[in-house]
Amino acid sequence: MSILKPISVRLDDKGRLTLPRSVREALHAQPGDVFFLQPEEDGVRIVRAENPFDALANEAIREDGVGETIALDDILKREGISIDE
Repeated sequence: MSILKPISVRLDDKGRLTLPRSVREALHAQPGDVFFLQPEEDGVRIVRAENPFDALANEAIREDGVGETIALDDILKREGISIDE
């Protein structure tokens, strides 16, 4: 399924929209997932809210993968901190 293809949904009497199953599956959306509605000039953009801990973990993994991290031992040595007993 192409997510870029327009899909019509209907607002119910309680103001709810239902994401079609094909969209939920394509987005791997699960019950309880949080989404933001971003108003735009010609409509509304729906964006999945990202868990901030997941975002931090992904950034740490990326930094480690490209060598942008510093080992704790190196930081301790640089700062003159000893953790020996």
